[in-house]
Amino acid sequence: MQAECFDGVVVSVCKNHEGIGLFFGFLLQFVHHGLPRKYHCMVDLDPFGSFTDKWLLAFGNHDHGKLRTMGRPTKIKTAIWIGEKQTRIRDRFLPLLLLFVSALATMGAQFSLAYPTNTQALPSTTAASASAAADAASRSSAPIVEYAPPPAEYARAKAYSNASYRHSFIGALYGFLVLLAILRWRVAPSFRDLAERASSHRFVQLIIFAPLILLTIAVLGIPSDIWDQSLSRAYKLSVQAWGPWLRDWILNQAMLVIVGTLLVGILYGVIRRSPRRWWLYFWLASIPILLAVFFLKPTIIDPLFYTFKPLQTVQPALLSEMQKVVHRGGMEIPSDRMLVMNASAKQTGLNAYVTGFGASKRVVVWDNTIVNSTIPETLFVFGHEMGHYVLLHIPKEIAIYATILLVLLYVGYRLANWMLARWGAQWGIRDLQDWASLPVLLFVITALGFLATPAFNGVSRHFEHEADRYGLEVIHGVVPDPNQVAAHYFQKSGEKNLADPDPNAFIEVWFFDHPTRPERVHFVATYDPWSKGIAPKYVK
Repeated sequence: MQAECFDGVVVSVCKNHEGIGLFFGFLLQFVHHGLPRKYHCMVDLDPFGSFTDKWLLAFGNHDHGKLRTMGRPTKIKTAIWIGEKQTRIRDRFLPLLLLFVSALATMGAQFSLAYPTNTQALPSTTAASASAAADAASRSSAPIVEYAPPPAEYARAKAYSNASYRHSFIGALYGFLVLLAILRWRVAPSFRDLAERASSHRFVQLIIFAPLILLTIAVLGIPSDIWDQSLSRAYKLSVQAWGPWLRDWILNQAMLVIVGTLLVGILYGVIRRSPRRWWLYFWLASIPILLAVFFLKPTIIDPLFYTFKPLQTVQPALLSEMQKVVHRGGMEIPSDRMLVMNASAKQTGLNAYVTGFGASKRVVVWDNTIVNSTIPETLFVFGHEMGHYVLLHIPKEIAIYATILLVLLYVGYRLANWMLARWGAQWGIRDLQDWASLPVLLFVITALGFLATPAFNGVSRHFEHEADRYGLEVIHGVVPDPNQVAAHYFQKSGEKNLADPDPNAFIEVWFFDHPTRPERVHFVATYDPWSKGIAPKYVK
C-alpha cells in the first residue's frame, strides 16, 4: 500500500483489507489531532457499475492548493454489505458492549429466509402489466437451475444493493465518528460531573449518567437511521409512514435505554470490584439477562411493533398442510406456536423466522409470504424454519456468539486500558472505573465487532445453508417436485426482495449472513440424494 502524509493526514490508494487499516488509522488520527482545517474525502461507490480492484480515500489540507493524491480515483471494492438481512454495521455493533443482551437477541433470535426488501414497482400501463404478468407466468412454469432475474429486476437489484453499500459504509464511519466526537468534546465527563454533583450514591449517578449518554449516542445517530428509512421507502422496501416510524424509533430507544442502564450498572460494578477480571465477570453476569430478554422478546417486545395471530385462525387450510410437514419431520409443534405476523403493515418483503426458546419458542410466518407464495412454497419456508427449530440452531448460535464476544471483551479490556493511558487525560477520563470511560469501551468493542463480522456471518451462513437442506428433505414426499418448489420460491423472493444477483467473493465472506441468492437457488435445484440412492442428512 502506498501512502504519503500531508500535514499529518494520510493520503493513500489501497486495496481491499488494507483499506481497513487506513480506516482505523484515520480514526485514531482524529482522536489524536482532530480533523485538519479543511477536510476532503472522495469515495466513488460505483452505484450502477461493476466493482474494480481499488478504492481511494483522500484526506488532505486544501491550503496547499489542489489536493494531491498518489493514484487516480477508482471505484470502491470494500463496500460494507451485510447480506440478505442487510443488518447495518452500526446498528449491530455500536451497542455491542452495553447492549450485549440485545445484540445477541437480534443476531440469534431470528433466522430469516430473506430480509424484507422491495417489491418491484408495477409498470404504469395496462399493456405493460399484462406483458409482465404473462412473462412471470411463463417463467414460473420453467425449470430453474440458476438464479436469473429478468434484466429490469437485475438492474434494479444492483442499484438497490449499491445504494445499500453506500449507506452501510458511510453509516459505519459515521457511527465511529460519533463516539470519537463524544470523546474529543468531553461529553461523557460533563454527564459524569453532573451525576456526581447530584449525588454521591453510585445508583443515583447511574440513573443520571447512563440514560444521558445512551440517548446522546442515539440522537446523534438518528441521521443514519433516517437515511436508512429513506432508502427503504425509495425502493418500496418500507410502506411505513414517517409518523409511525418515529414512534417505533422512540419506543426502541426507550427499551434500549432501560436494558442499557441495567448493563452499565453491572459493567461498572464488576469493573470496580475486579479491575483485571471484569471482562469475564461482566460476560458471566450478562448471560442470564441475555436469556431473559431472548425468552421475553417474542411475547413482550415483538408485539409492541407487530400484530401476531395464530395461524389456525387466519389460514386453517395452510395449518393443516404444515402439520403434514411436522409429522414428516417426526416431531410435534403445537398449533399455538405457529403464528402469522402483519409485516405488510410496514414492509413488502417475504420472510419467516423462528424465535424464543422453551415456552416462548415459536415459528412466525409473515403475511406477505402467505399472500405472495403458493402453498408448497410456503411449506418449504416453514420447513426451513422448522429446521432451525429441530437442529437447535438458536442455542448453538448463541453459544458460539457468546464465546466470540468473550474474546472480544478480553481484547477490548486490553485496548481500552491502552487508549486511556495514552489519551485519557486529554479526554477528561480518570481511569476505566470512571463513568466517562463508557464511550471508550463502546468504541473499542464496536471496532472489534466490525473486524469479527466474518466470524459472526460465517456461522450464520452455515446454519442457514443447513436449514435450506432440512427444508428440502422435510417436504420431500409431501409436495411434488420439492426442488423446483424451493427454487421458484427463492427466484420469486429474490426478485421481490431485490437480492444482489452477483455479489463478489470478498463481500460474501465478510458481510453475508445468508448464502447468496445464486448459491441458494443452485443448491435447492440440484440437491437430490434420493435419485442417487444416498440417505438424506436429516430427514430419512
